[in-house]
Amino acid sequence: MSDLTLAFGLTLFAGLSTGIGSAIAFFARHTNTRFLSVSLGFSAGVMLYVSFIEILPKAQASLSVLYGPRGGAWATTLAFFAGIALIALIDQLVPRAENPHEAHRIEELHEDPAGRTALARTGLFMALAIAIHNFPEGLATFMATMQEPRLGLPIAAAIAIHNIPEGIAVSVPIYYATGSRRKALGYSFLSGLAEPAGAVLGYFLLHSLVSEALFGLVFAAVAGIMVFISLDELLPTAEKYGKHHHCIGGLVAGMAVMALSLLLLI
Repeated sequence: MSDLTLAFGLTLFAGLSTGIGSAIAFFARHTNTRFLSVSLGFSAGVMLYVSFIEILPKAQASLSVLYGPRGGAWATTLAFFAGIALIALIDQLVPRAENPHEAHRIEELHEDPAGRTALARTGLFMALAIAIHNFPEGLATFMATMQEPRLGLPIAAAIAIHNIPEGIAVSVPIYYATGSRRKALGYSFLSGLAEPAGAVLGYFLLHSLVSEALFGLVFAAVAGIMVFISLDELLPTAEKYGKHHHCIGGLVAGMAVMALSLLLLI
C-alpha cells in the first residue's frame, strides 16, 4: 500500500467515526461515561506525546538543514504557534451554543423532547460546526501520515476516538430537528467527511507547493493543531464525561502506549 493510499484511508476512517458515534447513540440505551472519559484522555495522551516527542523534533531537524540550528528553531516555533492560532481562530468562529465538543449523552435520545426546541433548532448548525472542526484535523492526519507513515495509525485512531462522542453530539439535536434517525445518521457521516476533505487539501498542497521547507513548516503547524485539540477539546470533554482521575489515567495510558510503540519501531 502506498503512503498516499494509507494517508487517505486513515483520514477517511477517522472522519467517518462520527457515524460510529451516531450509531452507538441509537443502539445503546446508556452512555458509558467512564469509557468515554478514559478514551478521550487516551486520545489526548497519544496526540500530545507524538506532537512533542516525534513531530516537532522532526520538523525542527528538517528546517535546521535549510536555515541552520537557530533559524530552524525559530521557524519551527513560529509554525507551531501558527498552527495553534489557526485552530483557535476556527474554534472562535463557531458559536458557543453550537460547540460540537459539549458533552452529550445517549439518554437524551430517550427523554421527552418537550422543552428541547432550542436544542432541536441547533441541529444543522451542530453538524456544520463539527465539519468546520474536522477539516484541520483531516489535514493534520494526512500530512502526518505522508511525512511519517508509522505515525498515521495512532494519530488516526486518536482522532477517531475523539470523533465518536461528536457523533453522539450531532445525532441528538438532528434527531429532534428532523424526527428522523436516518437523517441524524446521514448528517453525522457528512460532518465527518470534512476530514478527508482536509486530506484532499493536503494532497494538493503537497503536489503544488512541495518543498523541504513546506514539509517542515506544515509538520510543525500540525503539532500545534494537535496540541490545541488535546488541551481545548479532548481533555475538557473527558472531564465532563467522567471523573478527573479517569481522564488523567487515560492521558497517561495514551502517552505510555505511544511511547512503547515508538520504542518498538526503533
